[in-house]
Amino acid sequence: MNTLIFGATGGIGAATARAFAAQGDTLTLSGRDEGRLSALAAELGAAHRVADVGYESHVKALLEGMSGIDTLVYAAGVALPEPLKDADPAKVRAVWNANYFGGLWVLKHGLPRLNACGRVYVLGARPELVTARGFTQYAASKAAVATAVGIARLEARSVGLTLVLPPAVDTGLWAQVGRAPKGAMSADAVAAAIVQDRAGDVQNELRIGD
Repeated sequence: MNTLIFGATGGIGAATARAFAAQGDTLTLSGRDEGRLSALAAELGAAHRVADVGYESHVKALLEGMSGIDTLVYAAGVALPEPLKDADPAKVRAVWNANYFGGLWVLKHGLPRLNACGRVYVLGARPELVTARGFTQYAASKAAVATAVGIARLEARSVGLTLVLPPAVDTGLWAQVGRAPKGAMSADAVAAAIVQDRAGDVQNELRIGD
């Protein structure tokens, strides 16, 4: 299986890369941090390409010349919580670039390069868990990408698009707000659920932990 993972240097992205590597997949990994990305790629024997998904030109350039993708995972994400009254334009753009626009550009340029019956996994967020003070941009951007996935599903019928909805996950993202909630799921558990799901029938949502 040829698998492409965006956001591969994040907690869930890296765990998913390792899980698919253990399945024998041929991996291409993408992220913004060259050092961490190259180290992970060396560990897994994977190809890697640095890209900032907030720029359509980066995503388009990365995908040019690629074809025959069996699995595409979009695991990039940023929280940067702050009260709405203090909304900082740079932080707002960073959140939307990672959570929405990156997903949009990856779907636009990635879907045509998937094999028939290929699988796409986009990391979303459960609305009931992100409807909280300080999370206006995070919650809104995750809701937007969920809607985009639903419409893309109507337009790309030969490809399976699944929105992944885990509970709270213990990753570095929580450093932006303090620490992970007690009982947060491990990134490895999310990765294992995605790998297991790929072996079965396509479902629109993968609600992990229910």
